[in-house]
Amino acid sequence: MLTLIAALFLLFLLSGLPVAFALALAAFPVFTLTGTMPPTVAIQKMVTATQSFPLLAVPFFIFAGNLMNSTGITERLITFARLLTGWLAGGLGQVSIVLSLMMGGISGSAVADASMEARLLGPSMISKGGYSKAATAAVLAFGSIITATIPPSIGLILFGFINEVSIGRLFLAGVVPGILLTATLMLTAWIVARRNGYAADMKELPTTAGLWASFKESAWALAFPVILIVGFRFGFFTATEAGAFLVFYALFVGTVIYRELTLAKLYEAIRSTVTDLGMVMLLIMMAAVLGYAVTLEQGPQQIAAMVTTLTSEPFFILALVLLLLLVSGMFLEGAANILLVTPIVLPVLVQAGFDPVHMGILMVTLINIGGLTPPVGVIMFTVCGILDVKTGAFSKASAPYFLALFVFLLMLVAFPALSLFMPGRLM
Repeated sequence: MLTLIAALFLLFLLSGLPVAFALALAAFPVFTLTGTMPPTVAIQKMVTATQSFPLLAVPFFIFAGNLMNSTGITERLITFARLLTGWLAGGLGQVSIVLSLMMGGISGSAVADASMEARLLGPSMISKGGYSKAATAAVLAFGSIITATIPPSIGLILFGFINEVSIGRLFLAGVVPGILLTATLMLTAWIVARRNGYAADMKELPTTAGLWASFKESAWALAFPVILIVGFRFGFFTATEAGAFLVFYALFVGTVIYRELTLAKLYEAIRSTVTDLGMVMLLIMMAAVLGYAVTLEQGPQQIAAMVTTLTSEPFFILALVLLLLLVSGMFLEGAANILLVTPIVLPVLVQAGFDPVHMGILMVTLINIGGLTPPVGVIMFTVCGILDVKTGAFSKASAPYFLALFVFLLMLVAFPALSLFMPGRLM
């Protein structure tokens, strides 16, 4: 039956059916052909999947991010990022990477970050920075991966919810890897810029006064992830309560501090949140049905037995699981991959002796990397569509950044303390 489920799911994906419906229809045989479970159970699983207090963090953080984007925060962060790094080789490419680090605490979504930066920075990088369209798309797409680790990453929330791992610990665990990934991509962008002669965006170093003034303008946004870390450390709120608090925080910044949040912008933020949330919740509901069907057919046990039959060495097991996630990331959108695949493979890794928080950071990052690869790379197609870039040219320009991500993942695997240091010390 597991073979039939996998075959149907692949068939539905290749036929162009939306992922959410492919998930549910692939589970159809379990509830109709086996006779062990009535079809009404599938409906119950859909409803049950939405009845979770930790899951409330998702709409809160999505709404807070949309509100922050409607208050002038993004423009102020671009100015600050430009002053910090615009004088380096590669200019606006460096700005985009640092901006992704800052926006990680606001948008929580790699696709949202890549889409926003492609519209705001892409044209200037091509016309003024000397970047080709493909090189521009590569920098923007790979920089957006930083948001997978910096709190409040939607991917980490979903991973914690579906695998019953502390979301607070996951948020803290993502801070150091997020900063390290930023430094890795900045170094790569600098090497590429020096080799290809990409100009700096600023001719001179910024003044201390200019930096300080820009920092003060951006401080309300930069405080966003800091509030999360402090709140989790001292037990002021759970992830869900943090999301609710940050909604009010964003409303306060938009109406009292910057005074740019009009009723029209508020309506647009609510509309965008409903659209985003509808997609995420539909995936959660349908993935719950397929996940239950796979569990009934003892899929996790069979996969664990297959992996342990091939090898008993923990790092070989990890390598096999990561390879599986990378391949599945090429075909599944990130949220669907987290909801469907990670509950199956995480028990195998925990049984092999790996920490679930460390694995969460590693797996969510790797799943987002799948969004940069054909044939269903959502991040890749988003950026290439906005900038009118062929996927072949994008893949060629992406080679140095893929190498950088490979080095980064090796560092995460080799040094678990990069992920576990902050949750170990603060919680």
